[in-house]
Amino acid sequence: MLKTNRKTEYPIQEIFTSRWSARAFSQEPVSDTELMRLFEAARWAQNSFNNQPWRFIFARNGSSHWQKFLDLIEPGNKIWAQHARVLLLVISKKTFDYNGTPSKTHTFDTGAACQNMALQGASMDIVCHGMEGFDYDRARLAFKIPDEYQVEAMFAIGKMGKREDLPEKLRTRETPPDRKRIKDFVFENEFVVK
Repeated sequence: MLKTNRKTEYPIQEIFTSRWSARAFSQEPVSDTELMRLFEAARWAQNSFNNQPWRFIFARNGSSHWQKFLDLIEPGNKIWAQHARVLLLVISKKTFDYNGTPSKTHTFDTGAACQNMALQGASMDIVCHGMEGFDYDRARLAFKIPDEYQVEAMFAIGKMGKREDLPEKLRTRETPPDRKRIKDFVFENEFVVK
């Protein structure tokens, strides 16, 4: 399991603090079995009406489809994401399978599946770095995604590499960040703008 020096306010399982979005990737491959274990964890996420709205499209580094994925990523993220072993596009279905009505939680449910995947990755020393920095419209066109699906995010996936292999400006950011304090986002009885 990835180790960090993060400090919690209350005791929790170490898996939560060991998961972080590193940018340095090694060249060690992610095996088919390891990748399927990530998707297996995603499969068991909580979701409304057991609809399981998440969809994943991926390519491996070096495959004939790799460049199609890489071309979607903004330059600032491409600097490090190009070294990942897998790039993953996350999509959610906006309607329920059982009756075709809109699902208000398709994004929430898909986020839960992604978190399961990322936590499973952390338990296996695999980084799952989610990103918003890519062209959503181009992704929809490139993969012919119908309107009833929403493009949600991309992930760069791989084994953790060395911080020293990153460009100078990224090295200082290559550390597990801290989090807001609980009092800044949890309110009893009323909402507080902070």
